[in-house]
Amino acid sequence: MPVIEVRDLRKTYGSTVAVDHLSLDVAEGEVIGVLGPNGSGKTTTVECIAGLRRPDAGSVRVDGLDPVADRRALTSFVGVQLQQAGLQAKLTVREALALYASFHAAPVDGVALAERLGIGAKLDDRYDDLSGGQKQRLAVALALVGRPRIALLDELTTGLDPRSRRGVWEVVEEARDGGATVVLVTHFMEEAQHLCDRLVLISEGRIVAEGTPRDIIGQTGAPTTMSFTPSSPVPPDALTLIEGVSDVRAREGDRVELNLTDPAVLQVLELLRARGVEPTRLRVEDSTLDNAFLDLTATGEPEDAASLDDTEAEVS
Repeated sequence: MPVIEVRDLRKTYGSTVAVDHLSLDVAEGEVIGVLGPNGSGKTTTVECIAGLRRPDAGSVRVDGLDPVADRRALTSFVGVQLQQAGLQAKLTVREALALYASFHAAPVDGVALAERLGIGAKLDDRYDDLSGGQKQRLAVALALVGRPRIALLDELTTGLDPRSRRGVWEVVEEARDGGATVVLVTHFMEEAQHLCDRLVLISEGRIVAEGTPRDIIGQTGAPTTMSFTPSSPVPPDALTLIEGVSDVRAREGDRVELNLTDPAVLQVLELLRARGVEPTRLRVEDSTLDNAFLDLTATGEPEDAASLDDTEAEVS
């Protein structure tokens, strides 16, 4: 039985539909990544799961409980890190960790967790004196200090440098290895591939693709990328006429890069041979998750993205 069940979820803000009859199951111990353009309904979905927003229609169950009606019970085993959150300005990092740890029966060592996340030296600093990245890492610590069975993490590493990001990933991996179920909203494709067992792509409030990162890449129209430096110019039109070639791009130094299907690779090489063109520094690789994201969520510019996912959460 899934530990999180979302059925036919719908949420609107005035005339704007943020989540449009979305259904989703999350298995116990799974790390699932929720991806999508700004304003696609990702944050709204997660906040409905957390009980911070009341759905207009549909149902949400977390370990069999209604997140709105049973919100108090959920706080004992669900950790939440919101995209936009704040603490009392004069509260120190140490005090915040102790406060959140007190809500749980068997919390982790908050000081050790702060050290792992690179904010150990800030334990006695007030929240208002922290940088944006330090506040972000504190939010992650507060979400995980209670050893939650379920962690809902929204934009986990936004604003963090690469070293800090890796440190946060390690902490999340440890939570997963300890049996936690993690729902992760992210815009970082590398983060999604590194941490997630399964991905869900949301566009305009609906799920448009789901599966492992490799499955998602395979659902694109051109799951392979090919790049080479031609010994003499090749007209892009000649390449795009080949069935299975979806995009041809010229790079610095006359390098050519294209997205294509596997069968089209041989046809491109045959075309180059027939034209007497040698493809030097030839590379043929699986397409990236970035390319899959763009392909599967290509529905145009979102309508007023900030009005959807950045709206202040309703607190019941």
